[in-house]
Amino acid sequence: MRLRGLREDMEMTPQEVADRCGVSVADLERYESGECDIPMNFLCNAASVLGVEPLELFAGDAPNMSSYWLVRKGKGPVIERQKAYKYQALAMGFKHAKASPFIVTVDPKMEDEMHLNSHDGQEFNLVLKGSLFLSIAGKEIVLNPGDSVYFDATQPHGMRALNGEPARFLAIII
Repeated sequence: MRLRGLREDMEMTPQEVADRCGVSVADLERYESGECDIPMNFLCNAASVLGVEPLELFAGDAPNMSSYWLVRKGKGPVIERQKAYKYQALAMGFKHAKASPFIVTVDPKMEDEMHLNSHDGQEFNLVLKGSLFLSIAGKEIVLNPGDSVYFDATQPHGMRALNGEPARFLAIII
């Protein structure tokens, strides 16, 4: 509802927002209606397009910190966009953050099909726990604790946890 409300307040058409966010109008309408989970990267893109901080889309609050934003271990706001992914936001309260850092936990999926997405900018992932299968533009990579990857996020990419155990990683979207 916040997504549709902000779009309407900005007097933007669904086509304008969809084009600027790189999604179809049909996908945007599904996101606005709540028919499906909204990918985190889309929410970050949409916040930028609509001229608000991501926190305003996630929680309806505006960030107000400009010197620093402290997140104690395990205490950052948690956003669950899909059953398999849990995002702990690490900079949600900082005004005009230049990057969006998250601790992401990926639960193991039983299905073989991986959802691919793409978004503007770049992304950095550092595996903290477990093993992560990552596909970037058709290249398949396995990351273990301590391994990292930096990539062009406009390339189709997706991930899943391996070995039947959750994987946890630091993701920074720039």
